[in-house]
Amino acid sequence: MNIKITPCPLSGSIDGISSKSFAHRALICAALAKGESKIRINTSSEDIEATVDCLRNLGAGIEKSGDIYAVTPISAALGKAKINCRESGSTIRFLLPVICALGTQTEISASGRLPERPLSPLKEELIRAGAKISDSFPLSVSGRISCGEYSIRGNVSSQFVTGLLMALSFLSGESRLNLIPPVESKPYIDITLYVLKKFGAEIKEENNVFYINGGKLSGCDLAVEADWSNAAFWLCSGVEVCNLNPDSVQGDKAITDVLTDMGAKIARTKTGFKADISSLHGCRVDASQIPDAVPVIAVAAATADGETVIFNAERLRLKESDRIESVASMLRSLGGDVETTADGLIIRGKASLSGGETDSFGDHRIAMAAAVAAQKCENPVIITNAHAVGKSYPAFFEDYNSLGGKAYVL
Repeated sequence: MNIKITPCPLSGSIDGISSKSFAHRALICAALAKGESKIRINTSSEDIEATVDCLRNLGAGIEKSGDIYAVTPISAALGKAKINCRESGSTIRFLLPVICALGTQTEISASGRLPERPLSPLKEELIRAGAKISDSFPLSVSGRISCGEYSIRGNVSSQFVTGLLMALSFLSGESRLNLIPPVESKPYIDITLYVLKKFGAEIKEENNVFYINGGKLSGCDLAVEADWSNAAFWLCSGVEVCNLNPDSVQGDKAITDVLTDMGAKIARTKTGFKADISSLHGCRVDASQIPDAVPVIAVAAATADGETVIFNAERLRLKESDRIESVASMLRSLGGDVETTADGLIIRGKASLSGGETDSFGDHRIAMAAAVAAQKCENPVIITNAHAVGKSYPAFFEDYNSLGGKAYVL
């Protein structure tokens, strides 16, 4: 799908969609818990459905009615299973340790750029604990891990930590997970702990060490809160986003702090948040804890007054695209002034962008960021492979048009 956007400002308000990060974790915990659960997710996506299908193939019962997912847990490990994680990094990195805890002999396939994205050092730690994992896709996984002591570096992927925390919370007995500093994307680990504790997990954290008393997960009913990551695109468009949790543990809630540092005025409305982005200036942005917000922050910086430096974003090179390069390429294609560094971007703001054609690079966040950038362009914008938004926000362009946008499928 290619999209053509005629530049115009967005306005109005919109409800935030369910957090993909929360949804993955809630569905997996429900599949591992004792008893049934009902998970409310107001907007699904390709990544969430990938997790749902994988859990079904591992033995969980999942029925969807409206926005409710009724989950019957995995009662016993299957002898063999095949799962397809599609392009979802969360799905494979969360489920790999879980599969090793279940002891199910599993074939794991993936598509897109996912087979190229790293599974080390998680893979090696699971092998050390007794699992057998092949070197190439489709992955062949067998063996079973047990309670005990585990260690993982904290600056590779918070998803590795999440997968281990869920697996060790499922196994009956005591475990210790050592998180080796430095720790990046800590808010995503906080989401994991929040959801696990909703399902009854007993976890204590002291000085980057997690003490887990496993086997305590029990079913519950949980409404997945609105997603700050996707809300960031609307906030950087000056749109009011409703139903956001101001006390959320989601790291991308910090988009309000970044916009404030750039000169925006953030207003708490009766139903949500809104940013006055009429007069932005450059600033320095440490992206170590908010990597997913970088594409839209870069877009905001492209028409801000002065220079913006985004740093500590090395791991963006390992996302659905190399997001440092793809953000830079997208902005340059639309007339922006940007250069890449080893760990981020330097963006020199301009009064407006020229417009033009850019690819999504198969990355949902690049496609959405380009649509936000189109508002500040002098000429139409064409986004090729814009269907990438389906990975996290299938209705993005419908919502874009409902807010006054002019986006049309070519």
